[in-house]
Amino acid sequence: MTAYALADFVSRAKSTLEIAIYDVHLPDPVAAIVRDALTDAASRGVQIRLAYNVDDDDRPPVPPPPKTEPSLVESLPFPTAPIPGVPDLMHHKYIVRDASSVWTGSTNWTFDSWTREENVVFTIDSPELAGRYLTDFEQLWTRRVVGPTGKVDTSPFQIGDATVRAWFCPGRGEKLAHRIAKAIGTATRRVRIASPVISSGPILGTLAQAVSDQRVDIAGVVDRTQVAEVLRQWHANGNVSWKEPLLHRTLHSGLFSGKQSTPYYPGSVHDYMHAKVTVADDIVFLGSFNLSHSGEQNAEDMLEMHDGALADQLAAYVDSVRARYPPVTLAPAEVLSKADEPLPR
Repeated sequence: MTAYALADFVSRAKSTLEIAIYDVHLPDPVAAIVRDALTDAASRGVQIRLAYNVDDDDRPPVPPPPKTEPSLVESLPFPTAPIPGVPDLMHHKYIVRDASSVWTGSTNWTFDSWTREENVVFTIDSPELAGRYLTDFEQLWTRRVVGPTGKVDTSPFQIGDATVRAWFCPGRGEKLAHRIAKAIGTATRRVRIASPVISSGPILGTLAQAVSDQRVDIAGVVDRTQVAEVLRQWHANGNVSWKEPLLHRTLHSGLFSGKQSTPYYPGSVHDYMHAKVTVADDIVFLGSFNLSHSGEQNAEDMLEMHDGALADQLAAYVDSVRARYPPVTLAPAEVLSKADEPLPR
């Protein structure tokens, strides 16, 4: 159970915990597992800081708005910092423990995330990687806004036999999108993608080209409901003339599956296909970053790891998720008929 894994990670803290989390919404008794681990760590003298996203009700629901209750978070016995999610989200889901270990991935602290959604959690011990995450966290903590954060060193370093880079948005968002696009475009054996949506221009263009060339084994999975919402937004703002054909070429290739999740409305369950993983040959990208243009502007984190065994494991994971759902179909008539409807909040 994710709650116990999270509590175990927290319980091993000896001196510090820095937490950046988009969404915190847990019912008891699950909430008690996490809350008790945090309060116990604080009582042992662990210095804890928690930054979280605070949103408004007018943001379009891709990704869906968080359910975090600020009063609940701020009642915890350690410093917390609300980060305004306007105009860009504080979308991280990471923990830095004792400046030496990192918990990251796509998983929010919500019961739906842990029971209804496909997600990835990744933990690793590395003081150098933890240092990169701490740099990003200090920017969030001291500035309390998303815009000037993510300006973190992206030079590669080694963790065991793996070459690693840490990417943070928005400071490195555009470079990250191009980096993922390059990995996809230069792959010679396989590409596997799990992302709720795919709307980043460099990534979408490269994917459409790779799908058309048919030189590489490409497959992936998206959240069909959220992709349809993106198309509706494109039609509403007129930004479809060049992106929509690329999206249809990619997703209608028969290589991508789509989860028909529950559309967002206040009080709805969150059962999205929420994992964010790209595998290109033996390179892995994983973290909080949707393959989207808005993701480049949010506060996001992504690990790039050159590790064949990890790439095999995550490619198999993407294939297992993809096998659960049918091939993506997005009928233009369906999208156009809804284009003038107000977006749900």
